[in-house]
Amino acid sequence: MTTQTVAPVASDVVAGLLGAGFNGAIRLPGDAEYDVQRKSVIPTVDSRPLVVVEAYSRTDVQAAVRSAREYGLPIAVQATGHGTRVPADGGILLKTTPMTSVLIDPERRIAKVAPGVRWAAVIDAAGQFGLAPLSGSHRDVGVTGYTLGGGVGWLARKYGFAADSVIRAEVVTADGRFVTASAEHHPDLFWAIRGGTGNFGIVTSLEFRLYPVRQVHAGIVYYGNDRAADILRRYRDWTTTIPNELSTAVVLTRVPGTEQRAVAIKVMYAGEAEVAEHLLKPLFEVAGPQLAGELRTTEYGEAAMGGTPARHLDFLDVLTDDVIDVLTGFADEDAPTVEIRHWGGAMAHPGHGAGPVGHRDASYSLIVDREMHGLLPNSGRTFVNFLGDPDRADTAYGPEDLRRLREVKRAYDPTNFFHLNANIRP
Repeated sequence: MTTQTVAPVASDVVAGLLGAGFNGAIRLPGDAEYDVQRKSVIPTVDSRPLVVVEAYSRTDVQAAVRSAREYGLPIAVQATGHGTRVPADGGILLKTTPMTSVLIDPERRIAKVAPGVRWAAVIDAAGQFGLAPLSGSHRDVGVTGYTLGGGVGWLARKYGFAADSVIRAEVVTADGRFVTASAEHHPDLFWAIRGGTGNFGIVTSLEFRLYPVRQVHAGIVYYGNDRAADILRRYRDWTTTIPNELSTAVVLTRVPGTEQRAVAIKVMYAGEAEVAEHLLKPLFEVAGPQLAGELRTTEYGEAAMGGTPARHLDFLDVLTDDVIDVLTGFADEDAPTVEIRHWGGAMAHPGHGAGPVGHRDASYSLIVDREMHGLLPNSGRTFVNFLGDPDRADTAYGPEDLRRLREVKRAYDPTNFFHLNANIRP
């Protein structure tokens, strides 16, 4: 197959798509739905593709890939839009949003989902059987992009990253082939996609484990900002003593609906409320009077854990006094929103053959709602799900994992066809 050297017009691409067996929806500039479908959740991404296509099946995905190759066009994949960070200007924007099937096998504790599925659908379907997926903070985030980037949620300390729960994937590769990736079939590809994002193909189906979690003790409570340093110092010591069932974060933020600076403590405990309260007592005893919020026992899918500031992520191995002084030293009007989340547990101890989720050995993640150049610690490490600059994808992995990822990239996508992403170059 040859690549055209003259830029194609949209009508050429439409003809190519139809000729390749595409049966989904096609949106062109000027169509009423074009502007709706091209948008990303991320406001800085203003994609202007030559054509937007909505896939209804694996065959549609293959047709889009083959057409992009035939006409020498870049292709970007978008489901919910949360992970779209590179615009598909002049290319094909492939939407997998219509592909929303969810199958639950309660006996095997496995879910099989299509690429357009959001976590809400899986949480609700699995919850009927007392099971839970390793979802994130928001129910409306897409399953596939979140999982392929690693996926760190509120059950991660107990069960690991979402990528660690994947047991099988169906993938359309850069040459339009359909392959199954698992521990037995294409094991190199299977390893790479569980943390390497969409660099190696377009995932059209994911199968992953579910876990026996029906209820959790969870929520967010707010305390006075004047106790921030005391809370963080206690948090540093206290997190070395708690079990993996307990996941927490401290957020320097504001009381909801006000401009009052406060310290929020996020909690999710996969167990009984009485045990959670006993474990939390040493942390809360230095926090002072509670200003707002609550912890309560609830269904896993109903736990309200709030959003995460996602402009910048770094890792901390130690929460030092110097770091605490910097974080708590901003004037109220200049203070960023900062989340310090406790890692460790199962995240740091994956099973044999786990994928390339980066920096598993970190003690804490430090997530800030804006860039703070020179003011906050900078380890040079980051996490793909929170990658603000897609050109920094290399910093999301350790040296050996990055070497191996490039090796797999050369095997499955030697021309870097899939590059409108957090790109790993061959």
